[in-house]
Amino acid sequence: MRPSRLLLAATAVTLVTGTLTACSSNAAATCPTGAPSTANSPDWTYQGQSGSIVATGPTDSASPQITVEKPFTVAETHIQAFNPSGDGAVVGDTATVSVCYLGVNGRTGERFDSTYDRGKPASFSLDGVIPGFKKAIAGQKVGSAVGVAIAPTDGYPTGQPSAGIQPGDTLIFVIKILSAK
Repeated sequence: MRPSRLLLAATAVTLVTGTLTACSSNAAATCPTGAPSTANSPDWTYQGQSGSIVATGPTDSASPQITVEKPFTVAETHIQAFNPSGDGAVVGDTATVSVCYLGVNGRTGERFDSTYDRGKPASFSLDGVIPGFKKAIAGQKVGSAVGVAIAPTDGYPTGQPSAGIQPGDTLIFVIKILSAK
């Protein structure tokens, strides 16, 4: 089984910065692999500096969907909590979390990583991920789903070639927070 591109990218960045404290897969939980629901109205519509996005969050049986009018760019990271919000504990800044996520590149409109495709969540310390991912999760409640448009300065300012991310790319994620310790 190949590791996810986000996990590889986080590991590569972390090896350079020396901050990775935990990274593994949580085999007990699953991420729904069903096709996104077309019956639900979007949870988030957002106009960027250029382009726009429309996102629908995950359900118990369906994966999320992100549609991009490209190129989509933002100068500052924007976070959108989806309804209903989770009812678990608030996630701390240094928590180790288990999440399901879908990542899309704003420049290309293409997904570059998805735990939903694999059906298994990713687990990691918030100290070991890009700043925009941490900003999206820390302070949310376990059980919540959020969307985040990550500005290049909070993502990969110099790019991440292994994931097809070029310098200056805006990244969009839909994240479902399953647990936090």
